[in-house]
Amino acid sequence: MYHYIFFDLDGTLTDSKEGILNSLRYAFDKLGEPVPPESTLIKFIGPPLQDSFAEFCGFSAERAAEAIAVFRERYEPVGKFENMAAPGMADLCARLKARGYVLALASSKPESLCVPICEKFGFTPSLAVVTGSPPVGDWSKADVIRETMRRLELTEAHKPEILMVGDRKFDVLGAKACGIACAGVEFFGYAAPGELAESGAVAVVRTPEELEQFILTH
Repeated sequence: MYHYIFFDLDGTLTDSKEGILNSLRYAFDKLGEPVPPESTLIKFIGPPLQDSFAEFCGFSAERAAEAIAVFRERYEPVGKFENMAAPGMADLCARLKARGYVLALASSKPESLCVPICEKFGFTPSLAVVTGSPPVGDWSKADVIRETMRRLELTEAHKPEILMVGDRKFDVLGAKACGIACAGVEFFGYAAPGELAESGAVAVVRTPEELEQFILTH
């Protein structure tokens, strides 16, 4: 049975599309780069920005770092709150905590941004820890999961009791790299069709109610 539930943030607990896309457009404009179509920008939601700028724009590591810095000029003061809680997820987290589950945030977004977002949308009271990337350099999902385990003092023996919950293949693959299971959520449709199942998610759900039922029965 699962006892420790690690949640991704963007696309899982919140719908951050508006703030991320607006801040990406700001960054491309300021850097004098062509703005990709929205179908490409949406792919930035979930994975580390460094990886996305490299994969979708062909940026070098140095250019990607510059783009991230400009992105954050807008995202940190404004974009992080151009956001909304996934309907029903704050209530689900509260119910799971009341049942004795230990909940944590495990996001590759900088922790300095994760904390105020969780506070604003009512997740903080349900979370034992809020883990994100350090100030410099986005961690991989596996890095974040390992740090979350460290903060909760979890060992190899606890891994069968840990469930990662996320909306992209990066969550599933990061969990797999750490030896834990991952349930995929399709709340906002940011993953490509079949992406979560093909990556090895132990379940793919479309509503908080389906997620709750899976957790309570496994």
